[in-house]
Amino acid sequence: MSQESKQIQEQAQVQSLQLSPQQILLVRLIELPTVEMEERVRGEIQENPALEEDNSEKNGEEFEGNDSFDEGGNNTDYDANDDYRSEDDVPDYKLQDQNRSRGEQAEEIPFSDATSFYEVLKEQLSERELSDERRRVCEYIIGSLDDDGLLRKPLTALTDELAIYQGISITEKEVEECLQVIQDFEPAGLGARSLQECLLLQLYRKRETEASEILDLQIKILENCYEDFTRKHWDRIARQMGIDEQTCDKAIKEITRLNPRPGISLGESIGKNMQQIVPDFIVDVDENNRLSMTLNSGDIPSLKVNGDFRQMLDEQSQGKGVTNDRRDAAVFLKQKIDAAQMFIDAVRKRQDTLQRTMNAIMEMQRDFFIEGDETLLRPMILKDIATRTELDISTISRVCSNKYVQTHYGIFPLKFFFTDGFKNEDGEERSVKEIHRILLDSVASEDKKNPLTDAELCKILQDKGFPIARRTIAKYRDQLHIPVSRLRK
Repeated sequence: MSQESKQIQEQAQVQSLQLSPQQILLVRLIELPTVEMEERVRGEIQENPALEEDNSEKNGEEFEGNDSFDEGGNNTDYDANDDYRSEDDVPDYKLQDQNRSRGEQAEEIPFSDATSFYEVLKEQLSERELSDERRRVCEYIIGSLDDDGLLRKPLTALTDELAIYQGISITEKEVEECLQVIQDFEPAGLGARSLQECLLLQLYRKRETEASEILDLQIKILENCYEDFTRKHWDRIARQMGIDEQTCDKAIKEITRLNPRPGISLGESIGKNMQQIVPDFIVDVDENNRLSMTLNSGDIPSLKVNGDFRQMLDEQSQGKGVTNDRRDAAVFLKQKIDAAQMFIDAVRKRQDTLQRTMNAIMEMQRDFFIEGDETLLRPMILKDIATRTELDISTISRVCSNKYVQTHYGIFPLKFFFTDGFKNEDGEERSVKEIHRILLDSVASEDKKNPLTDAELCKILQDKGFPIARRTIAKYRDQLHIPVSRLRK
């Protein structure tokens, strides 16, 4: 045997995680909000004839997901409407109705029929010639954009999510190619992964129809001197670019006119649709400040396995003379029945997981649910809820994704209740939400002709007893999608 054709066989121990079909189904159902869960159940009933609605409970009580549970998971028989809707108040996704009394039910609110942000992008996507798989990837990317129209997730996370939730095996490079399709949409800057890329995308688009030396200079500044640009080191930029101060000032002024939040401008240009939110949970407080929770199932029907299918399976299995046709029929019937039972079990498991998670959140944030004061929110991370529920952190993350809870003080996304903690000058542990509120209030009341710098915001917080470093202020400002001071003029 020649040296080139010699083969070497080696053994290696590799640890990998493989999810069963039941686990994959449960993962997908857990992440669905109420409205999408209803569509998923209806679709499953249509696809699987062995699965049907259980109408025996219609005259007595609703689907068991509409039962009420207190903080300990006990049924409280809380009578709540199954149609809870409210406005989507950007950016906090909540309503603040100071005139509503505690015992009053939320009223249905009329909503604009304007085209939504998501629909506008899907309409642009429909004009592109793409394979079915690439189109699904692009739709997933569109759904992952934040309100500013930016993509805050790394591409590696998207590839993992597409594999788990969409069953699409795709490389990071292919995801980036799909992202470039989105970045070609209107307005320019959509799909950017950073402020730098957002501004550059707008300049690149502008260069397609308007070639000029000053435009080329703006692109070079952002490509090569972005750090100096964010720090307002104009003299260093001028030296590095080899230009005079007047030319540098002209280029900088043009850059600051760009839109750092293209998604917001899209919403404004089309009359952004304040879409209804159907909360997944309803938390109530009685006169004795006792909390109770209702898991809202909307119009999701109760499910059961079709009795006729079970009877036909028994007949095919017990009949005399086993033929190939009878064997194939029995296999088909059993597959459909097993799939129906697996789906029913997954729906029940989803319900239990959502209940346990929400009860744990209520337990940790009890003061907020009673008073409605954001400053009463306790520092809480996913690990805290995972420990209390004995569930995996990834499961808690999926439960809290795109889920909302209705309280007496408005409708909140579950992620609203998760916040880091810090200690003030007195050594007391407080929520980062307090810092966020001070930052938002300070920026809202600042002189727009002379906006506050990070150093000035840092001084304001220190005066209020929060010893926060300037770099931390920059991090919190970025979390709140507040541009740097030069872009707020």
